[in-house]
Amino acid sequence: MDLPNDYIPILIQAVVAIGFVAVSLLGAHFLGPRQKKTTTTKNQSFECGVEVEGNARTPFSIKYFLTAVLFVLFDIEVVFFYPYALNFKEFGVEGFLAVLTFVAIFFVAFFYVLKRGALDWNK
Repeated sequence: MDLPNDYIPILIQAVVAIGFVAVSLLGAHFLGPRQKKTTTTKNQSFECGVEVEGNARTPFSIKYFLTAVLFVLFDIEVVFFYPYALNFKEFGVEGFLAVLTFVAIFFVAFFYVLKRGALDWNK
C-alpha cells in the first residue's frame, strides 16, 4: 500500500520543475532585451547580406506535422510500458489485462490512422 510519504519526492521534483520554468520565464521577461520600435527594415528577412527573394514562409504539407504528432503519440506509448516492464511480476494477471487493454486501444488508434491514410505519403 502506498503511503502519502512515498509521493513526497515526486512532489518535490514537480515543485522544482515548475519553479525552474517560472524563474526562467520571468527572468527572460525582465532581463531580456527590449525591442524598441519596429520598422519595415527591421521586420525584413536577412540572410548573410543576400537580397531577399520571395517569401520566407514556404508552406509545409500538413502530412509533415501529422506524422510528427503521431510519432510523439506512439512514442509516449512506449514510456507507459516502462513501469510495467519493471514490475510485471508484481502486477500479476490484473496488470497483464490492463496492459492488454492499453495496447488494444493503441492498436485501434493505429489502424484508424492507417485507414484514414495519414501515413500514406503518396496522397
